Amino acid sequence: MKKVLLLTASLIALSATAPAFAADLAARPYTKAPAMIATVYDWSGFYIGANGGWGSSHNSWTTTAIGGVPFGPAGEGSHDSTGGTVGGQVGYRWQSGNFVFGLEAQGNWADFSGSNTSAVFLLNNRTKLDAFGLFTGQIGYAWNTTLLYVKGGAAVTDNSYKGLTAGGALVDSASDTRWGGAVGVGLEYAFAPNWSAAVEYDHLFMGTQNYTLVTPAGVNSRNVDVKQDADLVTVRLNYKFGGPIVARY
Repeated sequence: MKKVLLLTASLIALSATAPAFAADLAARPYTKAPAMIATVYDWSGFYIGANGGWGSSHNSWTTTAIGGVPFGPAGEGSHDSTGGTVGGQVGYRWQSGNFVFGLEAQGNWADFSGSNTSAVFLLNNRTKLDAFGLFTGQIGYAWNTTLLYVKGGAAVTDNSYKGLTAGGALVDSASDTRWGGAVGVGLEYAFAPNWSAAVEYDHLFMGTQNYTLVTPAGVNSRNVDVKQDADLVTVRLNYKFGGPIVARY
């Protein structure tokens, strides 16, 4: 009888402590969830790239002297010199928030050529733009991997000027390198950690410059003022050195 009573008392005591034990097992310490981390593309760093596209140079000729003797001025007409271009660029950018600032140097070979019949002489006036360079500053706004930017600075073009007969024989010529200004706008997209592609438009303001055209024998033929500007559309591929992303919480 005593054993039965002791067993009964033990069962009652165990049933009384079971809820408290179950409650202890159910309790879990609270742990704060980790903060979300967003990766944002960083445009900062040095980059190098290649570009290619199309361009057009508008040229207006005005005669100011013949054989060294003042003449006119007499307008000879205008023409567009068009063609392809290929080249490269190197630059550096730094980013502050969503704003991106940069400096860039670009050099291109070009084959822009065109002509018109002179309104003064029985000649075809031909202009050929052989190369150009741009030295510009940039400011842009970035949406992560997309960058919209404007640029401006100095431009230089290498040109040749020729007077040709209807049959294509050379009458007189000159060549020179001239400096001017440039403005442009571009849209760039980073499609891989260190690679980006862009499309860019630039306008070159090259002003008016006077040239002395000479015959193949070296005789002064005429002096002409040539007013020039140019429009460029290029596709660009850049490789950026350094880390491609930064973490933001």
